[in-house]
Amino acid sequence: MSNIAHSCGVASSNNAPSLGRCGGFVAERLRDAFHLPARRTSVPEARRRVLAVLHEWGAAEQVRDDAELVVSELFTNAVRHTDSEKVDCELTVLGAFLRVEVTDQGRGGSTPHVQPGSVDKECGRGLFLVGALSESWGVRPDPTGRGRTVWADLAYGSPTAH
Repeated sequence: MSNIAHSCGVASSNNAPSLGRCGGFVAERLRDAFHLPARRTSVPEARRRVLAVLHEWGAAEQVRDDAELVVSELFTNAVRHTDSEKVDCELTVLGAFLRVEVTDQGRGGSTPHVQPGSVDKECGRGLFLVGALSESWGVRPDPTGRGRTVWADLAYGSPTAH
């Protein structure tokens, strides 16, 4: 389910643990990526996948809970606000942070942003929650230039077990 790669930027084969030497110390980077159809029914599947991966990595319960909510909000936005056929999700541990990335295929309206007054609304508070739970977040064009990636960095700390 998970893919572990060198921090030096050299990716290992899928599902294979690897350790690499970077500047005299052993470095390890945890990474998992998946995609699902851009349907409402995929949102709970994305949450389950993220929880399972983070549990496998030994992430603390708070990290799992925060990541579950962030993925749910970002995945829901990609499904609702674009005409994508699929949505990609990637989790990567980068030092003391868990990077959550959700990539759509674009063709949506505007760039994702927090809406004023969204805290009190039933709909539209997702990015406010993402901002509240993450150390930082942002939006960038996806590598193909057609869609966009919304990312969030969550405090991760040291995993308890690999």
